[in-house]
Amino acid sequence: MSVAAIIVAAGPGTRLGAGMPKGFVHLGGVPLFVRSLRAMLAVPAIEQAVVVAPADALAQATELLTGSGPYRLQPRVVAGGAERQDSVRNGLAALSDADLVAIHDAARPFVTRDAVEAAIAAAGTYGAAIVAMPATDTVKLVGADRCIESTPPRTGVWLAQTPQVFRTDLIRAAHAQRAGDAATDDAALVERLGHRVHVVVGTADNRKITTPDDLAWAEWYLTRSAAPR
Repeated sequence: MSVAAIIVAAGPGTRLGAGMPKGFVHLGGVPLFVRSLRAMLAVPAIEQAVVVAPADALAQATELLTGSGPYRLQPRVVAGGAERQDSVRNGLAALSDADLVAIHDAARPFVTRDAVEAAIAAAGTYGAAIVAMPATDTVKLVGADRCIESTPPRTGVWLAQTPQVFRTDLIRAAHAQRAGDAATDDAALVERLGHRVHVVVGTADNRKITTPDDLAWAEWYLTRSAAPR
């Protein structure tokens, strides 16, 4: 099956406080979105890639890519939208024909090849699959008044990561039919179509870089001999 990758790098990164798009922030001298792109291109099955960058920073994204290459295959750079869903739709529109598409956050630079390949294999079988981790902490549902409303069983609670891999026709249909729906990931849109989404086990290192503390952790992680450079 032919596989494409979309690297979503259009977020402003407000919580990171870096004064630039989050995907452009350097980690060990390399932009976050470039590290994530490299991780995805380490998977031989991926035959094309699209980077979705802020609409007002396409030239900068292209420059950062050029300065960090070469790559096994040259990614396309397209403009993102107002919300993440808009950015993913723009990425999907830029793809050539592919059976599966792996959608990955630029802010998860340490995803492993094993996790990506497992998600691709599962999506090939089930049509939709995400990388996720089982929750290890007790989960509390909290109301607007910040009081606990319930404590659901931890068993069965998983924390979603990326990549999230789908049949291309399925994820395009999900975005087209659920346009405007509030969703924090692509799997939620597919779920709302009634399609079941398979889960493969990720790793704790596939952490999303969102806050300054996350970035400090990532810099520390790079000092480990086993960490990707």
